[in-house]
Amino acid sequence: MRFSVYQISRKGGREKNEDRMGYCYTRDSGLFALADGMGGHPEGEVASQLALQTMAALYQRDARPTLTDPLRFLQDAVMAGHHQLLRYASEKGLIDTPRTTIVACIMQGNAAYWAHCGDSRLYFVRGDKLIARTRDHSYSELQQTLNSVVPLNDRYNRNVLFTCLGSPGKPVVDTAGPLLLQEGDRILLCSDGLWGTVDDEVITRHLTTRSISDAVPELVEEALRNGGPKCDNVTIIAMEWESASNDEVTGGNSTSTDNLGDQVFASTIQASVGSGMGPGDNVDADDLDEAEIERSIREINEAIKRSARGGHKP
Repeated sequence: MRFSVYQISRKGGREKNEDRMGYCYTRDSGLFALADGMGGHPEGEVASQLALQTMAALYQRDARPTLTDPLRFLQDAVMAGHHQLLRYASEKGLIDTPRTTIVACIMQGNAAYWAHCGDSRLYFVRGDKLIARTRDHSYSELQQTLNSVVPLNDRYNRNVLFTCLGSPGKPVVDTAGPLLLQEGDRILLCSDGLWGTVDDEVITRHLTTRSISDAVPELVEEALRNGGPKCDNVTIIAMEWESASNDEVTGGNSTSTDNLGDQVFASTIQASVGSGMGPGDNVDADDLDEAEIERSIREINEAIKRSARGGHKP
């Protein structure tokens, strides 16, 4: 399996960064995920981190080296994150539960699958066209969808979500796929800090006319400029699909997984498996910058080298 990935998260004008993102992969499957902790509720950074930790831990358990049913996995993993948040709030005696949005994509075989809850988005582009975009679980998106049938009252704020992880009711989780991948297809996951100030047309243009290593930082900078001094956290993780096979890698930023053993799992998401999972782990960083990303990439490359030498798990 071959792909390229580029990710950035910036605090913007907020006191702290409550966004989290990362990716995991085995020899034949990849998981890419992003979560945006919700303001107005306690410990948003814990909510987003815990949601990703939970998903990564389940992926490590189930992808050996592929998932039997990617859509079922996504549905179950998102719900597991929700239940972890409820349990965390109960154990901590919190009056309100930490809450987060989430969007995740699995690339496996020649296909992509994705799921989301809330208003963190996925954009899928092919050539010069936007092929797919998730629809936010917000009243404004609902109004656009249903306005011709059941007009909604203007009093609804576009930023108000009707579902998220950690909410009192059962979260709404939308899934899509499989969508067959072609070489050069690009998928971008982002928090609302991007799409709230940068139009879909601009996001699409950057993705279709630049390399992801150029498009992602430029989109982040444009969102920060447009958002001004009070700009929200801006987080993006973008992937370019190259091949399900492991032929010779031609791009300098490509990741090839052919040296990974059947049971090897690599991740930029700090995930622990079992009862020792700590929801507050690794939530101090205000910005996930290039140094942090490079550290994660080095760890993954070391895991691949160890696997090539002896097939040991990282």
